[in-house]
Amino acid sequence: MVTEPKQEKSFHKVNGSFHTTTLKDVAQLAGVSTKTVSRVVNNQGEIRIETRERVQVAIDQLGYRPNILARSLIHQRTNTLGVVTWGIDYFGPSSTVVGIEQQAHQLGYSLFLSLMDRPDDGDGEPVLDTLIAHRVDGILWAVPEVGNNRAWLESSHLEQLPPIVFLSMGPRPGLAIVAVDNFSGAKQATQHLIDQGRRKIGIITGPLTWWEARERYAGWKAVMKQSELETPSYLVVEGDWTADAGERGLQKLLDHEPGIDAVFASSDQIALGALSTAHRLKRQIPQDLALVGFDNIPESACFWPPLTTVYQQLIDVGRIAVQTLHAMIEANRQSRTPNEAILKLVKPELIVRASSLRA
Repeated sequence: MVTEPKQEKSFHKVNGSFHTTTLKDVAQLAGVSTKTVSRVVNNQGEIRIETRERVQVAIDQLGYRPNILARSLIHQRTNTLGVVTWGIDYFGPSSTVVGIEQQAHQLGYSLFLSLMDRPDDGDGEPVLDTLIAHRVDGILWAVPEVGNNRAWLESSHLEQLPPIVFLSMGPRPGLAIVAVDNFSGAKQATQHLIDQGRRKIGIITGPLTWWEARERYAGWKAVMKQSELETPSYLVVEGDWTADAGERGLQKLLDHEPGIDAVFASSDQIALGALSTAHRLKRQIPQDLALVGFDNIPESACFWPPLTTVYQQLIDVGRIAVQTLHAMIEANRQSRTPNEAILKLVKPELIVRASSLRA
C-alpha cells in the first residue's frame, strides 16, 4: 500500500493576507504529484532534472519551507542536541561551546542551549525534563564537576534518557566523558619549571571543590615528588580562578617562603594577579621568579612578560564531545549496544614564553 506524504506547511501571501502553503500547492503550481514534491524536498529517488527544476521554481515562488517539527515526529528524531552549560561569558566555557556548535553544524544538528546560573548547582533533573520535552536526540552536559553537583546521577535512570556525554569530570562507570587531561597539563607546566632549574615551586590552585583544580594540583605534586622536591603546605595556596586570588596567593606564598623561585598558577587569570604582586614587590619575572599559567587565553601573550601557559584545546574538546554523542545516537538507532563507558582525555599543550625562561 502506498501512503501519501503528510502535508507539510508554510505560509505565503495571497491578496495581501497569509495563506498556508502545502506540498499540494507546490505540486499544483509545478504540475506534478505531491509525492514527487516530497521526493524533491527530501532528496529521495531519481527524478528528471527538468522536473526537479520545475518543482524548485514552485518552491521558491511560494516560499515553501518544510515543517521540521512534523518531519521529526515522523522519523522519531529532531536532529537537535541539548547543551547544558554555564558561564559562557568566560573564555573556557565559551570556547567549548564554539567547538560544540562547529561540529554539530557539520553533522546537521541544531542546538538547544540551557544555561545554569551556578556550576555547583546539583539539581539537574529540571533541566533534563526540559530537554526531554523538546525531544532532543542527545545531551552534552558541559557544566564542570564541582562539589556534589553530579548527585542527580544517583537518582536518575540514565538508561531511560537520550544518550548523554559529560564534559569536565572524572571517570565514572557507565558514563561517556570527554575532558581536558588537566593532570597531564599540570605535569608539563611543573616539569618545565624544573627543567629551567627551579626548585622551590609553589602552586596557586583553583577552588579544590572543582575536579579540574584537584587534577592540576595532583599533577604538580606528582612531578615534584618524582623530582624529590618538597611539597610542604606553605607552597600551596587555594584560589578561585581570579586575578584577585593570584595577587593574594603570591603574597601569601612569599610571606611563608621568601626564597620561592617559581609559581604554577592554575589559571591565566591567577597568573595575571601574581604578575601584579610580583611587579609591586619588584620581583623580576622570570629572573627572580618564574611563572606558568593554565588556559592560554588570547591576552596571555600580551602579559608582561608574555606568559608561559598550558593550552587546553577546548574547541577540540567540544568537537570531540559532539562526535562521541553522534556515535552513541547512531548506535541507539541501529540497536547496537554502545561501550559501557567512554573516557576521552584531550592532552593539552605547553606554550613556552618569556615568563618562565631562565636567561
